[in-house]
Amino acid sequence: MRFLLIILMSLPGLAFAAGDEPPSGSSSSGNWSSGSSTTPPATTETTKTCKGGKVWDKKKKRCVNPQGSMLDSDTLYRAARELAYAGRYQDAQGVLLEMPDQDNDLVLTYWGFTHRKMGNLELANMFYQRAIDQNPDNILARSYMGQGYVEEGRTDDAIAQWHEIKARGGVGSWAETSLREAIRTGLTYSY
Repeated sequence: MRFLLIILMSLPGLAFAAGDEPPSGSSSSGNWSSGSSTTPPATTETTKTCKGGKVWDKKKKRCVNPQGSMLDSDTLYRAARELAYAGRYQDAQGVLLEMPDQDNDLVLTYWGFTHRKMGNLELANMFYQRAIDQNPDNILARSYMGQGYVEEGRTDDAIAQWHEIKARGGVGSWAETSLREAIRTGLTYSY
């Protein structure tokens, strides 16, 4: 059985980049779309110019502290994702703190992601589980959690998340493909 799984997972994969948008089935509000894109987040002035957790405000044409900035949830989410992708995990967490709905499954997903990348695997899994409890169809949280399991050597738990992603309509998605490849190779992704 395990041999068959390894063969199936070795099939050529798709591009390995998380979508620009939150995954479909998200319980998030805002203007976020289906997550069908396979490109990394766009590099904006937030990562090119802003330092110390500040976010580019298009209207003011300058970096602003997200606290009290009146930036909308969509802008904050995109900035947190961009900062996390750039490896600026603490800055991303500073932006996540300003998200109005801390129980939003995507906010919880990125709390988990940043903690995992900072080496806080137990805390990361707590956030991923909360995201999944909020939205069992959050395949991005499942993929990131599974990749954390790969890092921990918990292959069976990673495979269980991979099966859940497929069962929830995620076959061929970045979430499914990246987790499948992480299980196959032992290499995880930074976005």
